[in-house]
Amino acid sequence: MHVYLQRLVGLGLPQGDWALTGTGPLLLRGWLEDVGDLDVITRGAAWEAAKGRGDIRTLSDGNQLIAIEPGVSVGRTWPYGDATVDEMIDTAELIEGVPCVRLEHIVAYKRILDRPKDRAHIALIEAHSQG
Repeated sequence: MHVYLQRLVGLGLPQGDWALTGTGPLLLRGWLEDVGDLDVITRGAAWEAAKGRGDIRTLSDGNQLIAIEPGVSVGRTWPYGDATVDEMIDTAELIEGVPCVRLEHIVAYKRILDRPKDRAHIALIEAHSQG
């Protein structure tokens, strides 16, 4: 298991109040070999547990982010797409015991950002979804 995933699992965040998003679910599925970091969305007890693990930074858009351990970023908002954080957490699928945001939500935010890496990740998701 990738070192960032080991760090995330080692945090012991309360189940039901968090989910892995960004490229993390692609890494966990084995579709990517490495990522720059893991993005985790939280609410309630998981956010409270994360607050004690790192410094809270307030971003320029007012959202708060906690860098916990190198490679793991925890937030309680996700400004991309139409799905709410609650919806993404409530519909997360378990992969190797880790709750992961569903692929349709990942594709939606990657279409919004539309960076070269996002287009490559969408193509990767589509290739695996067809096979």
